[in-house]
Amino acid sequence: MLTRSGFDISRHPASILSNGDQGWIQIGNFLASGLLFVACAIGLHRVLGPASGRGGTWGPRLIGILGAGMTAAAVFSADPVDGFPPGTPVGPPTSVSWHGLVHVLVAGVAFIALIAACFVFARRFGAARRYGWAAFGRVTGALFLATWISIFALPGARPANVAFAIAIALALTWTSLLAVHHLTRPDE
Repeated sequence: MLTRSGFDISRHPASILSNGDQGWIQIGNFLASGLLFVACAIGLHRVLGPASGRGGTWGPRLIGILGAGMTAAAVFSADPVDGFPPGTPVGPPTSVSWHGLVHVLVAGVAFIALIAACFVFARRFGAARRYGWAAFGRVTGALFLATWISIFALPGARPANVAFAIAIALALTWTSLLAVHHLTRPDE
């Protein structure tokens, strides 16, 4: 984000970094992250799924949907908007391409899966009396949902865009720490 001329996180969604001469970097980020989340889902399923006797199937599935959505976001790039990349007209787009529409749809499915995963794992941690982890999941899910709604309720509002970017970073951190937790403590 910091190296791309014309990109402003308070005005632009991170997805539009897929455009321009360095767009391949964001496409690679989406692809690598998506595949890593699919691998995470497979690992979580092995640790928590029916064969483990722990009965945790929805959480891993939701993380898998997140990964699939991120992978699809790599394939179907977002449209350029609001002056990025340079040369794009300033302001909201006047039309949306088919791949831009698919990008928005797969991102929406991935976001819903991520929010649901936060609450599913929070419930699981709460039942195991891991209250810190339960709170972390609930706060992450609620913050992500609230900021995602805010970018639609307040289109173009810089505070909403920045808050959503922070929520994305928090949610990706939560998901990564969840994977590390289950890797190091598979019995929980």
